[in-house]
Amino acid sequence: MDLSSYRAEFEAHGLGADELAADPMDQFHHWFAEAQRVGLHEPEAMVVSTVAQSGVPSSRFVLLRDAEAGAFTFFTNYGSQKSRELAENPSVAICFPWNVISRQIRVVGTAERASDEASDAYFATRPRLSQIGAWASTQSAELSGRDELERSLAEVEARFGDGDIPRPANWGGFRVLPHEFEFWQARPYRLHDRFRYRRADGGGWAAARLWP
Repeated sequence: MDLSSYRAEFEAHGLGADELAADPMDQFHHWFAEAQRVGLHEPEAMVVSTVAQSGVPSSRFVLLRDAEAGAFTFFTNYGSQKSRELAENPSVAICFPWNVISRQIRVVGTAERASDEASDAYFATRPRLSQIGAWASTQSAELSGRDELERSLAEVEARFGDGDIPRPANWGGFRVLPHEFEFWQARPYRLHDRFRYRRADGGGWAAARLWP
């Protein structure tokens, strides 16, 4: 089946309250596994939205690297715009825009830096050229041209030679601790199925259907 066939199948079936997992992270993993099964390109690509002190929001795609222990984890340069804004305001929103299969997942939460140990462990798994790029790039700063980037890459390659490349101190992970989820399943005539999870008294989760 191609993706359009899966899209039609998902839209026809919909999403019922009796199908929802009690824990939204379990529901996320269920949908994520389905996105992988049907062959969706980079289902781990998520839109991360932050808000500066000025109140101006900004959004960008980031790759999800872990969704365990009740948190969504991604990695970035700590000097980047997103990192600076998260330092000013840790409130963050995530969106998985799987419109190709007529699904969307929204998450609202609070960001915190991942541990040095977690960042070191993930950095060690990155391709060597990606490790070099982390050292070479002053992410989000203005760049005079592509040649400046290539010179910086060459300098880093020369610096480390064939040796191991350690994680830069200004590069690491963020963990997003969610307090709200929304699962959106498109249906014909825009009569969509939407379910929102929020924290309930006692520490669990309560799900409610929303108007489309």
